[in-house]
Parts: sequence; structure tokens; C-alpha cells
Amino acid sequence: MLASLVSILSLMLSTLLMMVAFGLQSYVVPVRAVAEGWSTQTISMIATGYTIGFTLSCIVTPKFVLLVGHVRVFVALITLLAIGILLCALVVDWRAWMLFRAMSGFAISGSYLIIESWLNERVTNENRGSIFSVYLITTMVGTIGGQYLVPLGDPSNTSLFILCGIIFSVALLPTALTSSPLPAPPTQARFDVAKLYRRSPVAVVGAFLAGAMSGAWLNLGGVFTQRSGLSTAEGATLLACVLLGSALSQIPIGRASDRMDRRLVMVACGIVGTISCLAMAAVAGGPPVLLYIAAAFVGSVIFPIYALNVAHANDRAQPDEYVEVSSGMMIVYGVGTISGPIVVGSIMDRFGPGSLFVVLAAYFVLYGAYAAWRISRREENDGLVVKTDYQAMAVQPLGADVAAAALQPDMATDDRIEDTTTPEWR
Repeated sequence: MLASLVSILSLMLSTLLMMVAFGLQSYVVPVRAVAEGWSTQTISMIATGYTIGFTLSCIVTPKFVLLVGHVRVFVALITLLAIGILLCALVVDWRAWMLFRAMSGFAISGSYLIIESWLNERVTNENRGSIFSVYLITTMVGTIGGQYLVPLGDPSNTSLFILCGIIFSVALLPTALTSSPLPAPPTQARFDVAKLYRRSPVAVVGAFLAGAMSGAWLNLGGVFTQRSGLSTAEGATLLACVLLGSALSQIPIGRASDRMDRRLVMVACGIVGTISCLAMAAVAGGPPVLLYIAAAFVGSVIFPIYALNVAHANDRAQPDEYVEVSSGMMIVYGVGTISGPIVVGSIMDRFGPGSLFVVLAAYFVLYGAYAAWRISRREENDGLVVKTDYQAMAVQPLGADVAAAALQPDMATDDRIEDTTTPEWR
């Protein structure tokens, strides 16, 4: 275990710094957009540029890695992240920001792919859970730390944007200078969403809804904090509570889904999400502590549900189809993240910031209700190939962790198969 940690130390340091800058960027951009007087619909269009770039990178980045290797692509992507945020400081126009945010989305997605494929090659069955726990903690700590940098500066000028660019630039140094062995060349993944839907409708529909919810929250949550009267420090705490709730719920959700019909867990998550989002809408504008508590419950389901859908889809796949399944789910999830900000932005403009959680509640109702309907239409073991492990996902990325399988398909073979009588969360 210690030797494995030492071998990824430089990678984890780069990840920590990258996520600090990402956390700062993800909060300072909507804060500045609100300060410019742009409508929520306009801000959601900027967010759509980000999600389009993010999804496109999941398809394109493996091709670049195949051509020039992991480290060169990683350095190029981190450089793009720095360029994207610095351009936002230089050209304050929402149309230009759509392009700059698309660059950032493309770069951060590709960075996740490289980091996680690198980790997958360094882990074994015995330490996979521990190593990825370190990764999850690193991403969460970095993101929260970056969000708390916002109150230290003024988003209305260029200082925080420049600081973010500097941190991104520093993040590439540990990995660029590492002497650790590099991951093996990638293998391209296939996409067959229609086949995936025929095999597991609840997984595909659930992945789309999960993407819509996470895309709306990640891109418009900062707008909610500004327009609901919270200070930047209170807003950072609210965003942190969502991440903390997500991190704490991964293990119980994983254990439950490995021991019963995953669709029952989906229904339960839909109920928890609906109640939590309605509570969030009800206390909007009230004492911040109530918002923090509600936000933690929202976070406990809004991110982990995607992993439920991936696990359910893999339950009905042959071992040599895991990469294809993960790639298809990634695309569906990405389309959902594109749609979320567009739908929610116009509603927030018309009905106010609290309507964000009313819409999220509606999405959770659809998520849970569809899973319940599928339970009535199909037996749990119908089409089941093998009960695969629920895989914990990083709390912030929009599904790139699953796309990382496209870079290292070897991890998606017999390593992932467990005896169905002794399911184990890891």
C-alpha cells in the first residue's frame, strides 16, 4: 500500500493543486457573471459551453493520448485550463465566455481521464479501494479549499482569475517532472447506446437524469448562492456541504446496492432527493445552517446515483463489454449535463433562485418513479450476467471517472467480477 502511494505521490499533488484551482474557478466564474448583471439563462448558456466541451473531451482525449502519450496531453490540458480562466479575465463577454468555458470543460474532463487511467494501472485488487479513497479525498479537499479562496479576493476584478491561472500552471509541474513509469497506451472504446438501452433501460434513463441534475447544480449552484443573499463565505460552505454529503453517502449506498436490487436503492435515492430538494427550496432565504443541512442531504444522492446506474448496466454485460457499457453511459450522462443548465436556467430567471431545487426535486421524482416502474416490469435477475461491484465515483467530476475505463480497458475484465453470493463494496 505504501509503495503504491509513493508511486502516485506526484500525480496526487498535481491533482490536489488542479482541484484547488478548479474549485476556485467553479465558484468565481458564476459570482463574476452575477456581478456583471447577466441573467440566469445567459449564465446557463455559458455553462452549456462547459458541458459540451466536457463531453466532447471524453471522446477525443483518448485519441490524443494514443498519439503522443499521457504526460504530454496532461501538460497541454492543464495549460488550456490556465488559458481558459485567464481569457475570462481579459474578455468579459458572455459569448466569449461560452468558448472559454468550453475550453475549460474539455481540458478538465481530459485531465480526469488521464489521472484516473493512471491510477487504474497502479492499483491492485487488494488496494484499489484504498488508493481510490485517497483520490476521492484529494479531489474533495482540493475543491473545497479552492472555493474558500473566493472570499479572500474580489471577483469583480482580475486578481482571483489570475490566481486561478497560476495554481493551474503550478499543478502541471509535479507530473511533468515525474520519473514514475507511464501508463500503457490506450485502446479505443465503442459506443452503442441503443443496445445499452435495450439491455438496461433504467440505467440509461437514470444516467441521463443524473447528468441533468449534476449539470444544473454544478453550473448554477453558485448562481443560487449569490441570488439567495448568501455571502461568498456562506456560499462556499453551502457548496462544500453538498460535496461532504456526497462523500459520506458513497459507502452506505454502495453496500446497499451490492446486497439488494439496485433499483430499490434508486427509488430510495429518488425519495431522499425529492424531500431534500423541496426542503432546500422551502428554507431558501432562511438561516444558512438549515441550508447547509439540506444541502448535505441533496449531495448525498445527487452525485452517487450515477454510479448506481453504471453498476446496474454492468450487471447485465459480459466482461468484455464493460468498456463499451461505461463509454455508452458516459455519453448519455454527458448529454444530460448539457440539457440540465439550459432547462433550469430559464426557470430560475422566471421564478427565482429557489426554483432550482424545485426542478431538481422534479428530476428526482422522475428518477425514482421510473426505477419503481421498471421493478414492476422486470424481475431483478432477468438478464443478469454477474453482480458487479458498485464503484465509488469522484464527487465532483461529471462522469469522467467512468470514461477513464476507455483508456485502460484491462481493469474492466475479470478484476471487476465478484461471486454473486458475496458482493463486496470497494
